[in-house]
Amino acid sequence: MTIALSRRAFSASTWTRHLVVLTLAAAALLLMFEGDVRDIVHLWWTSTTFGHCLFIGPVVAWLVWSRRAELARLQPVAWAPGLLVVAAGGAGWLLGEVGGVALARQLGLVLMLEGAVVATLGPNVARGLMFPLGYAFFMVPFGQELEPPLQDVTVAITMPLLHLFGVPAVVDGVLIHAGRYYFEVAEACSGAKFVISMVAFGVLVANQCFTSWGRRAVFMFVCVVVPVLANGVRAFGTIYAAHLTSVEAATGFDHIVYGWVFFAIVMAGVIAIAWRWFDRSPDDPAFDPALSQAPVRLTLEVVVAGALVIAGAGVFPATAAAIMARAAPLPAHIGLPPVAGWHRVDLDPRTAWSPYHPGADHFLLGRYADADGNAVDMSVAVYANQEEGRELVSYDTGVLREDDHWVRVADLPGLDGGSVMRIVADAPPGTGGGEVERVVATWYRIGDTVTGDDRTVKLATVKMRLFGAPQPAIALHLSAVAAPGHDPRAVIGRFLASLGDPGAAMLRVAETPR
Repeated sequence: MTIALSRRAFSASTWTRHLVVLTLAAAALLLMFEGDVRDIVHLWWTSTTFGHCLFIGPVVAWLVWSRRAELARLQPVAWAPGLLVVAAGGAGWLLGEVGGVALARQLGLVLMLEGAVVATLGPNVARGLMFPLGYAFFMVPFGQELEPPLQDVTVAITMPLLHLFGVPAVVDGVLIHAGRYYFEVAEACSGAKFVISMVAFGVLVANQCFTSWGRRAVFMFVCVVVPVLANGVRAFGTIYAAHLTSVEAATGFDHIVYGWVFFAIVMAGVIAIAWRWFDRSPDDPAFDPALSQAPVRLTLEVVVAGALVIAGAGVFPATAAAIMARAAPLPAHIGLPPVAGWHRVDLDPRTAWSPYHPGADHFLLGRYADADGNAVDMSVAVYANQEEGRELVSYDTGVLREDDHWVRVADLPGLDGGSVMRIVADAPPGTGGGEVERVVATWYRIGDTVTGDDRTVKLATVKMRLFGAPQPAIALHLSAVAAPGHDPRAVIGRFLASLGDPGAAMLRVAETPR
């Protein structure tokens, strides 16, 4: 009895010591990367797409607590290879910082925190915590890139249902003209937030309620497909209700029901259908401690491990600061170039549009016209250096900003290596009214890379910052308004033929003083 009590006391004191070091190391990491912590919490609190992330932390805590009996049978040890996990997270954070990719920074931070767990508690405990550690990645806001394809899927589901129920409807990209009203299947209506939340919920249920991997896979498939289909039905229901009543009544009801009731009903329905196939008892142990009792080598004193976690993570912000301090030289003033066969004219207030590039060192916007009455708006944004809040490409920058009065209708085939988008807006009051349509072609230049793809811009930014001399980051937008007898895409093509290679044109603008 005396021996048993002393072993229990030794185990409890060992756990306490390791948990204290882990807590201090985690707190140091959160303070070290407090900017990323602040940004991620702000997204949780303000974005409806990522509101579910607020619940992930408590769920992870509950998952750990539910494993307390099994964990108590394990002996924590400080483990040197856990520092490699911290280093991997730090490297991911560094790439996100120099590339301006918030997702990479946030994933890197979560991985560093998990590396601290592995380094201070050891591989046996980490195996017991494998699912909670993996589930913690749902705290990272991701999935906005799903919005455009899901907009298209929602339209594809909605249109046949409208026709089936006798509602006259035509579609133009993401704009639906049904009966008396126009509807935009906006990003918020794509159902992305529904899918992301359902996947997070589905992963939890699959782990807690199933042991068969086949059943888990089928359940996750349902958790992806059902919300997509349900969102299409919801969009149809909103438009059909507007057709029968009014758009104000239908959209008001939709926001209330979809925000508070619809998701819960679909979630409950999926669980009710899957219930009969649950094959894991709630009383089953989360894991078998006997399988997590392997001898551990490469151990450390836990205080040393905690200190190395903090010191190792600290290398990456210091490295990023040194890299980010470099800036490309720019002239004090630059101007839009002359273009053969085209002359400068005043901007047209009836079709006013401007891309959004906050914090650019130079921003230019002007209009050119030719002898045939064609007109092209040209915009150039130049950055000597990019940092958080002033990046060449990011969410809410470029052709459209958040809550812009211009609306993306569709992405068009590329033009000479650039991306092309069709947008529409109502004409400003007092200018004759009606709808204005624009086509905008976009190119970016980072070092020697010229592209219209955001992801390529991020990769080129990382490559330049890590391996090359600092060079300006440049955005070029060419835009034309649709008018009778003037195809905007063809007009941009003619202007581009006179301007020359977009990459060379951007470099001439950025390097030519005015």
